[in-house]
Amino acid sequence: MNTTIISVTEKGRLLSQRIAGICENAVRCCHTHHTDETAQAFDDMSSLVRKIFNEYDCIIFVCAAGIAVRMIAPLLRSKCSDPAVIVTDDCGKFVIPILSGHIGGANSIAVYIAKKIGAVPVITTATDTGGHFSPDSMAAANSLIIGDMHAAKLIASAVLDGKKIGLVSKYPCINIPPEITENETEIGLCISDSGTDKPFPVTLDLVPKNIIVGMGCKKGVTADAVAECVRNALGGISEKRIAAVATADIKAEEAGLLEYCRRIGAKLHIFTADELMQTQGEFTSSEFVRSVTGADNICERSAAACGGKIIVKKTALNGVTAAVAKKDITIDFAGTII
Repeated sequence: MNTTIISVTEKGRLLSQRIAGICENAVRCCHTHHTDETAQAFDDMSSLVRKIFNEYDCIIFVCAAGIAVRMIAPLLRSKCSDPAVIVTDDCGKFVIPILSGHIGGANSIAVYIAKKIGAVPVITTATDTGGHFSPDSMAAANSLIIGDMHAAKLIASAVLDGKKIGLVSKYPCINIPPEITENETEIGLCISDSGTDKPFPVTLDLVPKNIIVGMGCKKGVTADAVAECVRNALGGISEKRIAAVATADIKAEEAGLLEYCRRIGAKLHIFTADELMQTQGEFTSSEFVRSVTGADNICERSAAACGGKIIVKKTALNGVTAAVAKKDITIDFAGTII
């Protein structure tokens, strides 16, 4: 998870170091009066927050909650897109998720941080305080795309009212909570690739983000060319389902490929020619590609190397090649983002 930690006092700076030590790849931002060589300095928190708000998955403020609220208030858009925001006092006594507790994972992150630093997590969402199943949290933990936020709210309300929730899933599920039933119900969850199934009168469709796109390209291709080739390869599969993009190490610095990954918010996985050639499966082979890159196929092999099963073989367009793979997943109802 892409995380930044903002602190304003000397105690806060020291605590931010501890938190950074348990949050992988976290970036620290400290006030100019209390900074160090491993942190970025700032003197205007409002300008800093405006700049980073849409660039990070999680923002942790080490300061008073009121300051954090004032900083983020003008920037709020939607619970579907706003980052997780967490506040902790500079003494490290309390850790409070204040935004995107479920979908953004702020609640589970706060609990994790609190446990590591010996603080008290302050969780206020109704399903969590009552120990109930939360469709938002389950979806976030399993990288499921929520098809209808209104239906998600109705599910959460039904859970709080003590009603049973139905479940239809095309994927195996584990740790199913007691609120979920196999009996016929008026409201329920449907986990499938289509996102349009409606097995219940009120259905919350959840679609796995488990598509991997393997790519190859000529030097200097644009992000638009990459996007067009990917859409062509995907066919009717939603681009939102892309969890990762994969390619060979010789393409690791292609600006168009990197920009495309940034646009869709997907991680770029890199493999050496040897790693690609060791990947098992039936792939489209090209001796010319092997002579140039060391591997007889880039797009299909890289998608498979990233853990997927090929569902669309090599597709070429505008100097770009793409192959599509799908990862087998198990839905864990007890899973967390951390």
